[in-house]
Amino acid sequence: MNRIFPVFFVLTLIIMLGSCASAEKFTLLRDVQNNEEKTADFQAVLQPDDLLMIVISTDNPIISQPYNLSNVAVSNNDTSGRGIQQLLSYQIDQEGIIQMPNLGNVKAAGKTRNELAKDITTLLEGKLKDPVVTIRILNYKVSVQGEVAKPGIFPISTERVTLLEALSMAGDLTIYGRRDNILIIREENGVKSFNKVDITKGDFINSPYYYLSQNDVIFVEPNKTKVNSSVIGPNVTVGISALSLIITIIALTTK
Repeated sequence: MNRIFPVFFVLTLIIMLGSCASAEKFTLLRDVQNNEEKTADFQAVLQPDDLLMIVISTDNPIISQPYNLSNVAVSNNDTSGRGIQQLLSYQIDQEGIIQMPNLGNVKAAGKTRNELAKDITTLLEGKLKDPVVTIRILNYKVSVQGEVAKPGIFPISTERVTLLEALSMAGDLTIYGRRDNILIIREENGVKSFNKVDITKGDFINSPYYYLSQNDVIFVEPNKTKVNSSVIGPNVTVGISALSLIITIIALTTK
């Protein structure tokens, strides 16, 4: 039996060493230098199915009202019969168009909010004096899946969210999540792209995926430890039993 102990000890040591991981795999932005960098001028690009709140205002609300959607009463299911006043929204259709009162079809997809506001202002020339066009995306959201603490779909109110912020909303990566190979699925102009991002490197903040676009899907890939454990897990009991049997046979034959 004394011969068995060294063998068992060596096997245990190999397993422990194999499970050790480098701290570099878990450190984010590890090569960032102490300097200043200008923030990227990011603006979300409008897409089909986006819901837009568009408000056209002037010094005289009565004059600008025909160019706005009217408020509608939506039932709140209470017994008083009173409704909640909500502003109707514009949905960009699959052709990238919205229909506006007294302005007709307006191309929206593929433009930023500022560009669309400028186009609408141009259409209002000669109709309204000094109009102010305010636009907001109402259904801005991102989805975070994979090896994070709380996967899900997260609504964004600011229209300006970074990948690191989205991961924080999802409770951060688990210890099994790969930080050097995060997948971002993005759709632009009807074309889906699949992009891998390494958030352990400092130059990540200059990539086009530092800021997220609406409807981006973030998938955190499991590391080798998680993949191996998912394969070994169901067979652990069988493996332990087999190892115990082998040790018992060796112990009996070496007496």
